[in-house]
Amino acid sequence: MNALQNHSRVLHSLFEQRPCWLIAPLAGELGCSVPSARRLLAGTGYYSSFTHNGRWYTLNSIPTFDREGLWFHRDIGFSRAGSLTGALVYLVGRSPAGMTAEQLGMKLHCRCHAILARLHRDGRLQRQKPGRCHVYFAAETDIAREQRLALARREARPESLPAEICVLVLAEFIRRPNASFQSLAEAVGHSVHMRVSPLQIERLFDEHGVKKTAAAPEPRHGGR
Repeated sequence: MNALQNHSRVLHSLFEQRPCWLIAPLAGELGCSVPSARRLLAGTGYYSSFTHNGRWYTLNSIPTFDREGLWFHRDIGFSRAGSLTGALVYLVGRSPAGMTAEQLGMKLHCRCHAILARLHRDGRLQRQKPGRCHVYFAAETDIAREQRLALARREARPESLPAEICVLVLAEFIRRPNASFQSLAEAVGHSVHMRVSPLQIERLFDEHGVKKTAAAPEPRHGGR
């Protein structure tokens, strides 16, 4: 067995023990230089993480990607699309009605506002600001047009809120029964770092028969 074959065998053995490695410890375990470890990874096939500035590595054969091409080992994220930039372009491009930075951040478990802004400047994503947040769309004109139309339809009849968000809305309503739909939306949206619209809350109340009278003025603090 030559040195390359031996290193390849050891490499697979190391990844059987741990699915993700930083390059310096991996090279140390292989008994070779960092450039040699990188060449060995390249010859075997690998993914680098889109989290942690791409510092973590795993072999091509290890990730079990979900339907959106994502795989996480603890807090380390990998994408079938490769880098964070690739993951963002891929996720936005296949979304039905575009995605906000908050939605993408929750899905990818990392902040991506600055990268999204750069992708827009570079022409790799389109965007618009229908409310307080930018919504990002695919760069391709035909896809973006369909996404914008879907977003407009969704805004006209907003989709139902997830069950866990509904619980938070109702808890906030119990705490502040005189709060407006707008106030409830802002409070809950801020707590979960996602966009919640007043129309979604109004729909929730209608669907569940929650009676709400016209909002009375909310108490002001620090004044009379």
